[in-house]
Amino acid sequence: MSKVNIYNVQGEQAGELELKPELFGTKPNPKAVHQYVKIYLSNQRQGTVKKKTRAEVSGGGAKPWRQKGTGRARAGSNTSPIWVGGGRTFGPFQRNWKTTLPKKISRLALKSALSSKALEAKIKVLEEPTLEQPKTKTIYTLLQKLGIDGSKILFLGDARKDKLYKSCRNIENLTYKSAQVVNPYDLLNCEYLLLTKDSLKKLEEVFSS
Repeated sequence: MSKVNIYNVQGEQAGELELKPELFGTKPNPKAVHQYVKIYLSNQRQGTVKKKTRAEVSGGGAKPWRQKGTGRARAGSNTSPIWVGGGRTFGPFQRNWKTTLPKKISRLALKSALSSKALEAKIKVLEEPTLEQPKTKTIYTLLQKLGIDGSKILFLGDARKDKLYKSCRNIENLTYKSAQVVNPYDLLNCEYLLLTKDSLKKLEEVFSS
């Protein structure tokens, strides 16, 4: 069973905590993670790029010149793709890239990503920081004492903790997110996972099943 140290806001060790094996002790499944990331990135595509075909560009109508006797190549319309200002052949068109993934595979991908972080000892748990006002320096100093400043960090907290969020938002390479909406891509896209005790409990409540 994986164990992690708990740190206070001063960066000092304040205890130890066992991670739930249902969430952090799963054997990583690279195929499920790959499937999830592939679909996640596909769903980020807007699909709004569009090029006009010969039927959609302005022009056409009359034949540019008669069929025979001019010495020039035959031309039926100035919207032809071989003409300057003509339509585009096989150009991109608007489409919806959204696809879905079975919930079981999504959940397996999340557990695999969390378990990988636990195996690599890249998870840090904090006691709930008590901030009288938003203070970036407090959080940055904490990261320095934990030895993870300069790394890419995902901080899972509570969306309602406005002071904590404001203290994190100006720190480079630190992403603050609510624990309930974390996904495997977020976990793969960071080097360290930072959680408060409350957000860890919420994560286990939502995703352990």
